[in-house]
Amino acid sequence: MILLVVDTQKLLVNKNLYNFESFIENIKKLINIARENKKEIVYIIHDDGADSELTQGKIGFEIYEEFKSKDKEKIFIKTVNSAFKDTGLKEYLKDKNEKEIIVVGLQTDKCIDATIKSGFENNFKIYFTKETNSTVDNEYLSGEKTVKYYNNFIWNNRYGKLISMEEAINKLKS
Repeated sequence: MILLVVDTQKLLVNKNLYNFESFIENIKKLINIARENKKEIVYIIHDDGADSELTQGKIGFEIYEEFKSKDKEKIFIKTVNSAFKDTGLKEYLKDKNEKEIIVVGLQTDKCIDATIKSGFENNFKIYFTKETNSTVDNEYLSGEKTVKYYNNFIWNNRYGKLISMEEAINKLKS
């Protein structure tokens, strides 16, 4: 079991996110429990290229302070929505014989969606909680409706399993 923390970068983590404060607290809680129980945490960070604020060397590219990785925690950089495409993540997890992943982070309708579906297609057992992925309002849906739609209708029992925070905590403790 690993905890996969996706795109929790300074540019993306902001008060416009649906359920911002709860999102922050719940991810911090899972990171701390994973560390306490010696479960691996893998970070994925997105690089949009040289003309973006979301690129290496820019402040926005850095992992949000409250989620910062520790020395030995693995970080993969991606340039597309999926954490699995051309990053080495799939090979890394297969080499470690990891089969189960709890996915947390940003944004529900973009990189979390692509990562959950790619993880499923690569035969990983995917878990997620509605409290640990988020997004912002768009011209079609509020952040709240987007999160509920993906968690309950698109992903659950198709690409992965929606679990409670308590279940996620128990998985990281086992």
